Amino acid sequence: MKRRPVTSEYRFNKAMRYYHCMPERSRIARLRITLDDTEPTIWRTVEVLLTASLVLLHEVIQAAMPFQDYHLFQFQEGTVRYAIPDPEWPDGSTRSAKTTKVAALVDRGTIAFACIYDYGDNWQHTITVEEVCPAVLDVAYPRFLDGERRVPPEDVGGTMGFEEFLEAVTKPRHRERKRMLEWYDGPFDPEMLDRETIEAGMTKLVRRRGIGQAAFAKSRPERS
Repeated sequence: MKRRPVTSEYRFNKAMRYYHCMPERSRIARLRITLDDTEPTIWRTVEVLLTASLVLLHEVIQAAMPFQDYHLFQFQEGTVRYAIPDPEWPDGSTRSAKTTKVAALVDRGTIAFACIYDYGDNWQHTITVEEVCPAVLDVAYPRFLDGERRVPPEDVGGTMGFEEFLEAVTKPRHRERKRMLEWYDGPFDPEMLDRETIEAGMTKLVRRRGIGQAAFAKSRPERS
């Protein structure tokens, strides 16, 4: 009798059965973030607590890429859309990214979902849940693990604009090279991963989380 091949989905589901009984604050998700339609692929791997909201996950993506967080965003899980609700334009089909936790997606078996940033440039990210595991006691979350290549500049014009930008800035004799570099305000190396900036962005998120936890603990009544 032939054994079935062990797939990533099988390993994920097996891990989920084991970790499902653990409290959310004790679990993390390791996520691979891939910027769609880029060749070579631009990707990042991060770890976040399952208690993180989708708004915080958006901020993690912004810090990990890094983008500048100039534009709107939304998450898409199948036909379900998550975003920041606009009170002036109520939309009953959109769920709140502020109140939805990563755990809500992971615990119902979601292996991959999408994040769209900047509806003009339309940067689409595929977020893959690589692993769910216990949080390490002395590790600060969220944290950046690894990645490759530099993210496109803000407002470059989407995938096609980025391709044209790269062609111009990487060819010394290109007629648009000077103008593009002036627009970008400096040199652009598509292979460079700016770890220093990424780590600084993650540190800000960790520090802000710590301040929030301290404020919450202070607001709770003392036990007699």
